[in-house]
Order: sequence, then structure tokens, then C-alpha cells
Amino acid sequence: MVEREEFKTPLEKARVLLEVLPYIRRFYGKVIVIKYGGHAMVDDDLKCQFALDVVMLKFIGLNPVIVHGGGPQIGRTLDKLGIVSRFVNGMRVTDQETMNIVEMVLAGNVNKEIVGLINHNGGKAVGLSGKDGNLVRAEKYYLDDDKAKDSPPEIIDIGLVGKVTSINADLVLSLVSSGYIPVIAPTGVGEKGETYNINADVVAGEVASALKAEKLVLLTDVPGVLDEEGDLIATLKNDDAEELIRKGVIAGGMYPKIKCCLKALRGGVEKAHIVDGRLSHAILLEIFTDRGIGTEVVKEG
Repeated sequence: MVEREEFKTPLEKARVLLEVLPYIRRFYGKVIVIKYGGHAMVDDDLKCQFALDVVMLKFIGLNPVIVHGGGPQIGRTLDKLGIVSRFVNGMRVTDQETMNIVEMVLAGNVNKEIVGLINHNGGKAVGLSGKDGNLVRAEKYYLDDDKAKDSPPEIIDIGLVGKVTSINADLVLSLVSSGYIPVIAPTGVGEKGETYNINADVVAGEVASALKAEKLVLLTDVPGVLDEEGDLIATLKNDDAEELIRKGVIAGGMYPKIKCCLKALRGGVEKAHIVDGRLSHAILLEIFTDRGIGTEVVKEG
């Protein structure tokens, strides 16, 4: 009996490895863009698990590219410095003083912590901001605020908030082909060298499109997209997603994530995934299982 127990665990491990073989074969050499944010960025255990997952992906032949957020870290730093944060429709108003802090936190503290974690766990990560090699070219973003149905939208200036105009895909691909894991802070550079603060989901989607990634994975603090009854939608086609938006089922914080996914699919990404980053090894569970754990957003057909 003892002898059987000794062989049980190794055999189970062998079966697990064989089960993931078809996925490794399917995704070998493909680019996987992961937006890293939410609780997974602040919980120490989850941070370590994320780094291990990313390193594993690289070692088995996939090419992970990380785009990270950092809103909570920015907020804490601004609070310590006595700078009041202002938001309009969920977007941070970013004057020059705030932008200096945003760039310091995102491209400095947060980015280097992620790079350090991946490298500590056996990977080869390189940190980048939008300014490095003109990686993320951007222009000023103006917010349209619809006050009423019959009135024209008000154009709101929210400061140094940008929208992506182009991605230097060659820079990212050169790092990937050299065995590195790019870790990208969501800042952009304008025509005059000015720095823009950009939503991390948006940057991840634009990077995925530019790289024609196999997958775009957004780590969030929710299980995925929920239907009208509050149940998780495992697979969501783009037309169905648009219908749920029209019905108001997809709203709030999920709305920009879905719009980001749909745009990435139109840009050439094969599949987009919205995954609960609070779960242990969420990335591996989503990529290497048939059903996954979150919502996959796919094209029609």
C-alpha cells in the first residue's frame, strides 16, 4: 500500500504534463500579451505566482509580453506627497506635476519590481516605458462627456492623458526573439517628447494588435464577463458582446475592457481573455485548459 502511494503522485504529475502537451504544441512560439493589474499586483503570494507563470510560459516555448498597470501605487504616492487626485468618468486628471509622479511610479518603481520578480524566478525580463525606442507613440486624449441626449458632447481636457497612435513592434519582437520577456509601463511619448499617461488595458490591446498576438489576457479582480443572471460567460462572441453592451449588461469597469478586447480582435489577435487574477496561477489555468477559468472573447465563426 505504501509503495502504491509513493507512485501515485509522480503518475498524476506525468498525466498533467501530457494533458498540457497539445496546448504547448498549439501555442509554441506564439506571442501572449498579458495585462498585469488588480489584486495580483499587490498580494505578495500572487505576485510570486505570476512571475513563476510567466517564466514557465517562456521556458516551454511561448513568448509572454507584459503590460502592467499601477493605479493604486500612483494613488498612494500622490497621497503621501499631498497631491489631490481628481477623476473624470473614472480617468485620472493628469497635470504636469501628477505626470511626473505617474512616470516615476510606473516606469520606475512598479516596472522594476516586476522585472526583478521575473528575473529572481529564473526569467530574463527587460523593463520598458513608452519613451524607450519610441515604443508607444501617443497624442493627447480628450474626453467626450455626453451631458444630454439632445445636446452636443462637452470636450473635456483631462491633461496629459494620451491615446496610442502607434507601437514599435520591431523593438518588442527583437527582445522576444533574443529570449527576453518585455515588461511595458503604460506611458506614451508625444511628437514633442512629452509623456502621456495611458490606460494599461488600452496599451495592452494596442501592443497585442501590433504583434499579431495569439492571445491577449487581461487580469482583473472579477471572475470575467457576467450575463444578465450574473453567471459567468465562458465564451463570448464579438457580436454577442456588442449586444450586451447595448443592453447595459456590460457596463462600468468591464465596458472599456471589452472594447479593448474587441479592438484587439479586429487588429489581428486570435483570442482575448478576461481572467480573475485573484486566483492562483490564473494565467496557466486559462491557457492550458479547455474551458479556462474566465471569459474568452472570440471572433464570429
